Amino acid sequence: MNYSVLGNTGVLVSKICFGTMTFGAEADENESARMFHRALEVGINFFDCSNNYSDGRAESILGKLIQGCRDEVVITSKVSQRVGQDINALGSSRRHIMLSIEQSLKRLQTDRIDVYFIHHFDPLTPMEESLRALDDLVRQGKVLYLGVSNWAAWQIAKALGISAQKNLARFECIEPMYNLLKRQAEVEILPLASSEKLGVISYSPLAAGLLSGKYSHNASAQGRITTKKQYNQRYSLPKYYEIATAFSAYATSLGIRPSALALAWVMANPAITAPIVGASNLTQLEESLLARELVLDEEVLTHVTNLSKTPANATDRLEEVLDAQFKLRNR
Repeated sequence: MNYSVLGNTGVLVSKICFGTMTFGAEADENESARMFHRALEVGINFFDCSNNYSDGRAESILGKLIQGCRDEVVITSKVSQRVGQDINALGSSRRHIMLSIEQSLKRLQTDRIDVYFIHHFDPLTPMEESLRALDDLVRQGKVLYLGVSNWAAWQIAKALGISAQKNLARFECIEPMYNLLKRQAEVEILPLASSEKLGVISYSPLAAGLLSGKYSHNASAQGRITTKKQYNQRYSLPKYYEIATAFSAYATSLGIRPSALALAWVMANPAITAPIVGASNLTQLEESLLARELVLDEEVLTHVTNLSKTPANATDRLEEVLDAQFKLRNR
């Protein structure tokens, strides 16, 4: 296993982050344990979680598993998603953040969370209130580093500016969606991360399984896309299936498992610290782990990239970007 520095923190994390969203849901406690220990065996020391995964059961299962190796693993959790029926059981208010951290620490059976994420943007709470509450958690030692998931680049940049101005702990890691089918992060989020030295743990590298190959070959295949509304909506466009089919065929022609190639493609982006790999069982995890042994040459990387459309430049003046790059290379 190779390792990278997580943004500007100095903390070394495995180039693959294991996501625990299936813990307590698709994966029962025994299967979760099998996958966790296999991840440790291959050198993964980075585990992503959230307080809303399986209604908190994912945190509880992960908490049991890290006993005995707590100081050797880097764990994350999140706040802002709904976690109960109370009207205030969601969001990024100081009240909800302070209540949620105590519940997460209890379930995880630990005194601190290494990286604590705001899961989604909360339009009802002033950004400064959320940032001050998170800064308090860092000062109290309950959280070591801060992160944010599913925010737009301008929101992240604004938060970094507030943190710098108010001398608050800043976001050190971001968690955007990124895969061959969903490349919007390339436009502003990943460049922002590189510029500000933010760690990036991207999620959904297999596009909810669409890039695993099973949907290309079996129209009746069951998985997140067919059983969960949010994923069905996210990947409903026919073009996604066309790209996935072409991608799967290309991977097969190379003698590579599609899931491993999809993950290796994400890992090849220099802005990515570690993609998050999830699995429902040990067999799925083993397929993804093959990516750690893949080094994509320029021909393969270009071919895979060209299967989907590169998103437009943020300013719609791509000719100036290309001209600047040309001059830089030829000066």
